[in-house]
Amino acid sequence: MNLIPATQPTMYFIGVTTGSSSIMRVFPEWADALGLKDTVIQGIDIAIHEKPEVYRNVVRFIKEDPLSVGALVTTHKIDLYDAAKDLFEYLDPYALQFGELSSISKQGDKLCGHAYDPITCGMAMEEFVPERYWADHPQAGVFIMGAGGSAISMCSYFMRNAGHSNDPAEIVIANRSQPRLQEIRRINEGMNPAGIPTRYYLTPEPGQNDAVLATMGEGSLIINATGLGKDRPGSPLTDAARFPKGALVWEINYRGDLKFMHQALAQRETQQLTVVDGWMYFIYGWTQVIAEVFHTPIRGERLREMDRIAARFNNRA
Repeated sequence: MNLIPATQPTMYFIGVTTGSSSIMRVFPEWADALGLKDTVIQGIDIAIHEKPEVYRNVVRFIKEDPLSVGALVTTHKIDLYDAAKDLFEYLDPYALQFGELSSISKQGDKLCGHAYDPITCGMAMEEFVPERYWADHPQAGVFIMGAGGSAISMCSYFMRNAGHSNDPAEIVIANRSQPRLQEIRRINEGMNPAGIPTRYYLTPEPGQNDAVLATMGEGSLIINATGLGKDRPGSPLTDAARFPKGALVWEINYRGDLKFMHQALAQRETQQLTVVDGWMYFIYGWTQVIAEVFHTPIRGERLREMDRIAARFNNRA
């Protein structure tokens, strides 16, 4: 990485393949509409699960550089938090509870970290999951492949809203590494007062997620939260996997090879699937972090304006 001091107000995108993201084209239009004069965005690409010192260097740079105003973090939410949490003067309750952050901002001399995914993932799901869906589909559960920050946030959304006769039948988590699986289980056990049944599976080998998928009830919500199909090619499922009848299938990515989404689309007619990509997750995730970084609310008509602007770039490139 070549971290050069900013010469104009700069927001960073900390990810893996940031140059491919639509935000690089959308942000200048958003900045103009929001009146953020001379503000630019810059990508910082970091390899997945990099050394802690790499994350610390990035956070120190943003903290110490006057014109570096903040950042959105994706993929690295947990690793960056673990490596650099002591460099922040403020961490919001979700960041502390879940050990991850998606937003870096400044309040005067204070560096602030927020975890917005528990809020924005719910906003995105409410775009396609009907309000009383779980009450109307008592056999339907939620199967999340992946155990990173997005998966933790999704579990939080269901668990903190539980106990009103509209809960999924169960929440099932599958992940290829044991440490992350143990961590999400620990977090879930501390925030599940309504007692939504949960299952956890270690699935490092091809086909193991297929076997878990086969246990899910009709109408279940099936989520790819692994990063496969975006930062890395592929899918957490093999082509032999069979989706439950009437399932909601959510690919939380909107770019990349999106193999998981294409596997679902191939079964859309036969299995009566609803297949959704991650475009609205992208919209909500970015607008709420930008609102925090620049201390300007983005909701109501302003949010709708951001959506209309971004829609012009919505080619999933």
